[in-house]
Amino acid sequence: MRFFFRSKQFKIILAILISLITLSVIFSVIGSSISPQSNVVGTITAPIRSAVSSISHAVSDFFTALSNGNEIMLENTELETQISELREKLVDYEKITKENEFYKNYLEIKDQNPDFKFAPATLIARDNSDPYKAFVINKGSADGIAAQDPVITEAGLVGYVSEVGLTTSKITTILSPDLTLGALDNRTNDSGIISGSLETNQKNCTKFKNLAHSCSVAVGDYVVTSGEGVFPKGLLIGTIETIANDKYNTSLYASVKPFVDLDQVRNVMVITSFKGQGDVLPSGDK
Repeated sequence: MRFFFRSKQFKIILAILISLITLSVIFSVIGSSISPQSNVVGTITAPIRSAVSSISHAVSDFFTALSNGNEIMLENTELETQISELREKLVDYEKITKENEFYKNYLEIKDQNPDFKFAPATLIARDNSDPYKAFVINKGSADGIAAQDPVITEAGLVGYVSEVGLTTSKITTILSPDLTLGALDNRTNDSGIISGSLETNQKNCTKFKNLAHSCSVAVGDYVVTSGEGVFPKGLLIGTIETIANDKYNTSLYASVKPFVDLDQVRNVMVITSFKGQGDVLPSGDK
């Protein structure tokens, strides 16, 4: 709006307004100096004075509208500022709500496992060259994180820390054949080994292998960690989707759908310490 008052158009309007005011004053003086009997002059000047008055009113109305428009613009600016502030508060509220829910879920896990020590972390990059959905988090050795630390969400096991930097770490997921851990069918207590494979990964599943033919595992059963190696006992892994004969040996294997949606992972917890923490199991068949 301030640029309008500096424009050529505004200067022209102002000049016209000054001219009209001058003419209005002149005709007023002339009208007041002429006697009431001078109808001829009054008749001649009447249309001009009427036109000048009309134009003067129109210009006055224009500047009034201009002033009102400027006030409305300022009010709109103030309203937009208030709306922006409310949006920021809403975003902060939603963020705090999610964080509270995030920590509440981990507090429940902590209550069930008082020996666990956690380090919260956030995904900052995905390894697009890795078909098993590895990713990088924003915490490293400076935050107390070490290689082979388990990584979870409130839904279950994500994987483990495979590489550690000072401020970042790489996470290998449960879909990968590089991860090997002892596991149990939560219903039957039948034991086996979880390790990913290219075949099961195509279905976003991991492989629960080395199952005895006499086992009682069934589709729909939950699979949990057995507590061997770097993973504490009882962490949820996923649900059995299919069962088949392993073509590499005489055992059975099951495809397990992870409880954690790895495509949607954003925030995780690294278990930096737990009772009975040991070494990773040797890799099995891939």
